Amino acid sequence: MRISTYVLKYAKVVLAIVLPSVLLAQQPVTIQIGKSTDSVQISKHIYGHFAEHLGRCIYDGLYVGEDNKTIPNTEGVRNDIIAALKELNIPNLRWPGGCFADTYHWKDGVGPQEDRPTIVNRWWGGTTEDNSFGTHNFLNLCEELGAEPYLSANVGSGTVQELIDWMQYTNHDGVSPMADWRRENGREEPWDVKYWGVGNETWGCGGNMTAEYYVDIYRKYATFMSDWNNTGGVYRIASGASEDDYHWTETLMKNVPHSLMDAVALHDYAVFDWNAKGPSVNFDEEIYFKSMEQALRMEEYVTKHVAIMDKYDPEGRVDLFVDEWGGWYDAEPEVQNGVLYQQNTIRDVMIAGTVLNTFNNHAKRVKMANLAQMVNVLQAVILTDEEKMIKTPTYHVMNMYKVHQDAMLLPSKIENNSQFRGLPAISVSASKGVDDTVHISLVNIDSKEQRTVEVNVADLDIKNLTAQILTSEKLQDHNSFNDPEKVVPGEFKDFKLRKGVLSIDIPAHSLIVLEGK
Repeated sequence: MRISTYVLKYAKVVLAIVLPSVLLAQQPVTIQIGKSTDSVQISKHIYGHFAEHLGRCIYDGLYVGEDNKTIPNTEGVRNDIIAALKELNIPNLRWPGGCFADTYHWKDGVGPQEDRPTIVNRWWGGTTEDNSFGTHNFLNLCEELGAEPYLSANVGSGTVQELIDWMQYTNHDGVSPMADWRRENGREEPWDVKYWGVGNETWGCGGNMTAEYYVDIYRKYATFMSDWNNTGGVYRIASGASEDDYHWTETLMKNVPHSLMDAVALHDYAVFDWNAKGPSVNFDEEIYFKSMEQALRMEEYVTKHVAIMDKYDPEGRVDLFVDEWGGWYDAEPEVQNGVLYQQNTIRDVMIAGTVLNTFNNHAKRVKMANLAQMVNVLQAVILTDEEKMIKTPTYHVMNMYKVHQDAMLLPSKIENNSQFRGLPAISVSASKGVDDTVHISLVNIDSKEQRTVEVNVADLDIKNLTAQILTSEKLQDHNSFNDPEKVVPGEFKDFKLRKGVLSIDIPAHSLIVLEGK
């Protein structure tokens, strides 16, 4: 009798703890999407990219040399990569770094190639580069792509004069020593570069500075970058914080006149242990969970940095640029130190989808972001192997999400998100384009379980819906040179729209973009 009573009491306790969570898991996740207030636009520049002199990103990746007769190219840049990037409508491209930027002297990369000195890439493997890819190559590429160039200036080992000479070389249309030199080197018209980074990671590889010291350095550089009224409309971008270094952002916002600073940067990678980042393909369930746990912290970081910016800049004059983000794992074992070549799996789809949803939802202050990096490095959209080129799963995310570029944000709210080991399983963002087309992007990060989601779209008057899905059987699935289309978008039909409620069954570890009008 006593045993039965004990068992009964124990069963009641277990049910009291377990049953609510079981019922919650079975309940649909409800999402409310409201009308656009026409006040917050999702800047196309959130979908920017980053190309650093690192591993095979530039040389033997993007750039194969003007004398290459095997791989079709334009001024040394692969034509297949140009075509792939045009499909993405990439809005901007950041170059030459990264850590490399604060050792790069731009004058070494212009003029006759036979006269250019070499440079030792001390940060990434100690390789010697010949400076054959320089300012003209980069800016002409951006012009070909219709993308805004974002140049990172050398503050760590450079000078103020070096920066303003570079600005004059790229932007001045009159007579001056630098503009005349540009013409001598074959470019008559200026490129009108708008975005300029004043150093990179100055708290680390850019000089190991304190925030207080960098403030004075930044103010000095920014003063000489334009005239009293910033007539040319140059965007001066301060080297910003890493992850949760809120002191850095507060120091900048408090001590730099906002008339001298147009944006503050932020860097965050989905890394849970810098000494053991884990493999890019052969990872287990625990590593996947830790990666997603770190990726989802982007929401916390952006929210708190924005709160600091709102405190000192309530009018929203200074933008937040997350100009480095993505997944970073241990390099493939066959590559040498400093190359950072890694594969790209469904895990990267989950990272990209959730992070881009965060940026979309914070579009009032987040005006630019740059995926790291474009080719053959970290969470790349393109991988190459001699004449071969493949598009990664992350490429397809960027292609599916490009519909949000310059669209108006639709406010979304998840009422009762289900949990994946304590993490929110569902991520969402939505927008409305100039033609009144609505796009809703949804991600289910749960590695094993499908989620049913009910989206209230009654305010949007949607009638016709189509959808695409990006997923695969296993989290570790990826595109290879032997199987380049293992992970590609497909048509998705497992949804119903009835009386203003959109009911969707989202498979495990999948990303869906719906389109309606």
